[in-house]
Amino acid sequence: MGKKVVIVGGGFGGIEAAKALAKVDVEITVVDRENHHLFQPLLYQVATASLAPGSIAVPIRSVLASQENARVVLGEAMFVDKEARELTLRDGTVLDYDYLIVACGAKTSYFGRDEWAAHAHGMKDIRDAIRIRERVLLAFEAAEREGDIEEKKELLTFVVIGGGPTGVETAGAISELGRQVLAGDYRNIAPGDIRVVLVEMGERVLSGMSDPLSHDALRQLEELGVEVRLRTRVEDVFAGGVRLRDLRDEDAAPEELEASLVVWAAGVQPVSFAQRLDVSLSKRGQIVVDKRCAVLGHPEIFAIGDIAHFVPEGDEWPLPGVAPVAIQQGRHAAAQIQRDLQRRARQDFVYKDKGMMATIGRSRAVAQTDKMEMSGLMAWLAWGLIHIMYLVGFRNRLIVLFNWVWSYVTFKRGARLIVARHDEALEGGDDKPSPLHAAVPARARESRTPPPA
Repeated sequence: MGKKVVIVGGGFGGIEAAKALAKVDVEITVVDRENHHLFQPLLYQVATASLAPGSIAVPIRSVLASQENARVVLGEAMFVDKEARELTLRDGTVLDYDYLIVACGAKTSYFGRDEWAAHAHGMKDIRDAIRIRERVLLAFEAAEREGDIEEKKELLTFVVIGGGPTGVETAGAISELGRQVLAGDYRNIAPGDIRVVLVEMGERVLSGMSDPLSHDALRQLEELGVEVRLRTRVEDVFAGGVRLRDLRDEDAAPEELEASLVVWAAGVQPVSFAQRLDVSLSKRGQIVVDKRCAVLGHPEIFAIGDIAHFVPEGDEWPLPGVAPVAIQQGRHAAAQIQRDLQRRARQDFVYKDKGMMATIGRSRAVAQTDKMEMSGLMAWLAWGLIHIMYLVGFRNRLIVLFNWVWSYVTFKRGARLIVARHDEALEGGDDKPSPLHAAVPARARESRTPPPA
């Protein structure tokens, strides 16, 4: 009987590791608390009604259905007994292993202000994306019947925090959705009524790219009507808005900006399983690994992707939490297990940088590799082609491609659905707020709320 390999996480790294071991004499168990593999780079398109959730997610079981040496367990990994080589799940199930691959990713980081999570929506899973989509659509529904001009402006104000790829893509997509799609569906809303604010504490957006591409991205965002606030710090996030401080003028009073939606795209941190593993962690809480992606002091445990702290030879900073890193590390971890079984020495992991890209809107994108830089239509086409290639499953590739072509030709988006009942308050009692109520900024709600009888 072959060695037992347990993989925690069915994301890019975990799936690639499992597939790379398909022809190796091992027993593979993939554990994930979700039953699907999610293509996170396109999650913002679900949040902005470009794609349906099923277009970017595929059941993990179907991905590995034809792989006879792999099985899938739906559950959450909780504890590891490293001496006994046992993994315990939340429901008490115990899985023994010879090799453990930790690939369970990251979660939204609020930099110590976890109370902000109640009002600033992260975007790490399908539930987050659907929640954001509904808040946007509900804000338009409330604004359509709002007679007060100021309150209507607040309803149609959306704030995105973080100027990295996720923040840039989300801000551009919300602006494009509102101005080019939804404004045409609502008779009392004009494109100029919509305000999208992107907040970045640094000097520029997309700081990982070159200065020229960063400036191109800023220009393209502004062409879409996005208001970009650079050198601006978030001091508070509350029900119905944010408090911002301009770092170029510390003496100025902070500005309170009321909005119907705040999206948090400013940072991520490893999931809590990293702490429970009880191994060496970096300052950011990532699992420190050696040059072969193995956990320090535990060669039978590999950590890959967002949860791993891997610093390439000669570099100062660890590898970023992007899909190509997880994919390559997943394949590498599988190769090292195979080399162990063949009694061959392990090899160091060498990352092949595929570059960085971000889409901003229709025919708007920036892309950078070590050999070239692109901006505009060509970058947008390259971005689309690469994302289609990385999607799991032919069906999803076909659906996403069709949706993109349809949206490009017709300026329409087909996933503009509100799943939550807008009249839930009537069914649940007067003290239960409805989703429509939640979309209205706090001050606007107070001005319309009748006094108690």
